[in-house]
Amino acid sequence: MEAPLPLHVIARMQSDFTTKFGIPRQSGLVPEQTGTIVFEPEYRDANALRGIEEFSHLWLIWGFSEVRQERWSPMVKPPRLGGNRRMGVFATRSPFRPNPLGLSSVRLEGVEIRKGLGRVLHVSGADLMDGTPIYDIKPYLSFTDSHPDAQDGFAGERYSYALAVEFPEEWLRCIPAEKRAALLASLAQDPRPAYQDDPEQRYGFEYAGFDVRFRVREGVLTVCEVVPLAALSR
Repeated sequence: MEAPLPLHVIARMQSDFTTKFGIPRQSGLVPEQTGTIVFEPEYRDANALRGIEEFSHLWLIWGFSEVRQERWSPMVKPPRLGGNRRMGVFATRSPFRPNPLGLSSVRLEGVEIRKGLGRVLHVSGADLMDGTPIYDIKPYLSFTDSHPDAQDGFAGERYSYALAVEFPEEWLRCIPAEKRAALLASLAQDPRPAYQDDPEQRYGFEYAGFDVRFRVREGVLTVCEVVPLAALSR
């Protein structure tokens, strides 16, 4: 048996999403969603990022750090298919896999030098939770990584779907202005599991220091309340 491949956490994502619920299901679906990649002390050598500013997009290889499983299954139930259809695990992007690794394509918005942290990367379009471990970063190459004629299989049929969002002004004002567009776009993607469609059910997720609560009825998502997380912890 081959020795396990050693993986080292080189960086972690700083994101407005502090829980799994509500995160865009794929990278690039919410281009307004920004995040910051902060390198671990061992990997803060400026030479490791030399030339990265020349690329517009990056690939992130990261870990599903919240997944807990004792064994892998060859079949999974993708939530976007209603949670009642089984597909082969290698035909999905389910986090429940032999190796819980994720792959995301993000736009590089800039490189900043931060005191005590060295160089950090500002990215957009990320689908990573706050604190997610990142194992590798590679440049996205349009001449080989882009396939305009690619087929999306069963996954593609779901992403023409979007909700209308009603966000009352009294609650929208609670969210910092620079965070609103990303939040609205994330809500339109419908954070609920596809198998849940109770119009009376109230949902919520943490975003940018707030608990955002909403209901969905007849294709319209209505925000019911926005509560600062600091108030909930008192």
